[in-house]
Amino acid sequence: MDAVRLEAGGDGTWELVGELGFATVSGLLKSTPRRFFEGGDVRLDLSGVTRADSAGLALLVEWLRESANRGRSIDFLHIPEQMLSIARVCGLADILFGSTVNGTGEA
Repeated sequence: MDAVRLEAGGDGTWELVGELGFATVSGLLKSTPRRFFEGGDVRLDLSGVTRADSAGLALLVEWLRESANRGRSIDFLHIPEQMLSIARVCGLADILFGSTVNGTGEA
């Protein structure tokens, strides 16, 4: 499985790049930069995610929880269809991506 990385952009935007699965999520969670949560609200671009499974979805739930605990929000952008499908099956699409998400993964 390819490595996954979290890259800082500008203005609170971050990009997640690579495979988001059981083999990569634990390491990514442990290495999440403190500044990911310490700035303002976060915009997380998922267009670089090449593959995702339920572990990837669990990571997004954890980041959403941690952000909420810090009084911040996360907006997920360019959600891959594979991830959106898993979220729908698990009943998490509205919680993670909002009720306005359409089939393209755009809110």
